[in-house]
Amino acid sequence: MRHWLIANTKAGGGDRGADFWVPRLERAGITSLRVRDLGGEDWDKDLEAGDTVLVAGGDGSVNRAAKACLECGATLGILPSGTANDFARNLNLPEDPDALCRVTAKARVARVDVGWLDDRLFLNVVHIGLGTLPTTQASTRLKRWLGRFSYAAMLPQLRRLGLMRGFKASIETDNQRSEERWLSLAIASGAFFGGGTQVPGASPHNGQLTLVAVRPRPWWQLLRAFLSTRLSGKTPADDDSVWQVNTTVCRIQMTSERRVTADGEQLGKADELQARIDEGALRVITGAP
Repeated sequence: MRHWLIANTKAGGGDRGADFWVPRLERAGITSLRVRDLGGEDWDKDLEAGDTVLVAGGDGSVNRAAKACLECGATLGILPSGTANDFARNLNLPEDPDALCRVTAKARVARVDVGWLDDRLFLNVVHIGLGTLPTTQASTRLKRWLGRFSYAAMLPQLRRLGLMRGFKASIETDNQRSEERWLSLAIASGAFFGGGTQVPGASPHNGQLTLVAVRPRPWWQLLRAFLSTRLSGKTPADDDSVWQVNTTVCRIQMTSERRVTADGEQLGKADELQARIDEGALRVITGAP
């Protein structure tokens, strides 16, 4: 079995690249690393089934490495080095770098679900509407300072940005269909987004996507729902601003093109989307249960 270290030198503050991880991994017993830069040569062409790919970067880097692992049957290990690191939160990995390397060396492997948006893989969340703002509007400095609360910080700007009315879309899931006006749509494969905000009821181990659809409401009501969900881990029972459902497939048709993001990356605009879950498709190194 070969170990690869794929480092993204642009992730986070840039201080957790190969030079940071190599000595720690070697102390943990992982030697003879094949070190490559994420944006350099076509390292993924040399992967083989049974290899272990350790990716040092944020969610965008993890996304690319995950797709490479799926294509060849390799195992993915994550060394969180970005701003949000949301997918890593699903895996119960320790935050201390040396402890993380020891866990990585033990190579306890589990299988997790991955989502597909048409032919694009996603591990965390697809956003349409409000949820795209931290990616398209918030600065890197704002996201780093506010972390998981950068979404809440954007809410008062909705009126200025002209987004209070939302957009009209029909949503079709396994057993339901709804056509109305929405402020935001989120389709989650993993349980976290936005630097640690938990999606209630979502899991990368249940073989389902979690759709969270937010209706247009006054920004203070949305802020209340957001904070209540963040603190309690579930959507408020007395608030009709949120519709949530688990499904294996989600089809969305909009009356006009809207901006779409997935795992914090901009995907452009679309007026029709289809998402599905691929249950247990990806082998990953995980921490304690």
